[in-house]
Amino acid sequence: MHTVIIGVGGVGGYFGGKISNSGQKVTLVARGKHLEAIQKKGLQVNSIHGDFVTHPYIATDDIQNVEKADLILICTKSWQVIQAAEQVKPLLKEDTIVIPLQNGADNAEKVLSVLDKKHVLGGLCKIYSKIEAPGVISHFGHQPEVVFGETDKSLTDRLQKVKSVFDKAGFNNTISKDIYVDIWSKFMFIATVSGLGALTKATIGEMYENEGTRKILEQTATEIYEVGVSKGVALPKDLVDRIMAFIGKQPYDSTASTQRDILEGRPSELDNFNGFIVNEGKKLGIQTPVNTFIYSCLQPMEAKARQ
Repeated sequence: MHTVIIGVGGVGGYFGGKISNSGQKVTLVARGKHLEAIQKKGLQVNSIHGDFVTHPYIATDDIQNVEKADLILICTKSWQVIQAAEQVKPLLKEDTIVIPLQNGADNAEKVLSVLDKKHVLGGLCKIYSKIEAPGVISHFGHQPEVVFGETDKSLTDRLQKVKSVFDKAGFNNTISKDIYVDIWSKFMFIATVSGLGALTKATIGEMYENEGTRKILEQTATEIYEVGVSKGVALPKDLVDRIMAFIGKQPYDSTASTQRDILEGRPSELDNFNGFIVNEGKKLGIQTPVNTFIYSCLQPMEAKARQ
């Protein structure tokens, strides 16, 4: 199995690094000084579960240098997914599997708008990680896990094919019975803590322990729930309560990557998180006042970062 990782940030670097470190054939598509460091010294992963350095089969910024793939993990930011899906077209064989792993609720749909459904699985990951320095990935929280499944809820042989790659790599992975429920559950968590975290400049623990911000977190999640249900996702009725309990169990000092991007003046996934809920709410006739407030307050910073 040849696995290609598109985007070697905290997500692609960790999971691609684990697959490579298990002796499997992995190509990393990266860029800039990060790529140069990987090519010279290998990819270093500093993890709370043990550090390692791995030397992938190839590390490149040129898709023309990449061999045909059996499995492609798209690990870019949400706004780059369509471009990444276009980019991987030359790598596809008849049975190549493509899985988007970034945050957001509609990444599978973005990939499906570009590639035939025979190539696409829905997916998500759970991890706290980031690029620490060129060629260095830091994994600093959460038991890493990838969840993936067919978008039509079927159980196919190719799911086991993917699972075998992840099992050999040694990280937790789960075949989903309803990938959209799992995607929206993860999305509810990350969108809820990201925007408010950027607005308050507070950690997840600080927001949760404060009665006022905890209430706003709950209101944000409730609006996301209402939009998801209206879109036909079979979200469980107690999901907001479960997500709030999950938020309460996060490391006190943890922050979301989108929060860090906004506060450090980088382009973020704001439009794909709170902005997505605002836009979908308008289409569906659902009021989203809390998400609208958070999005509207942060949007000028986002626009400045993208200039």
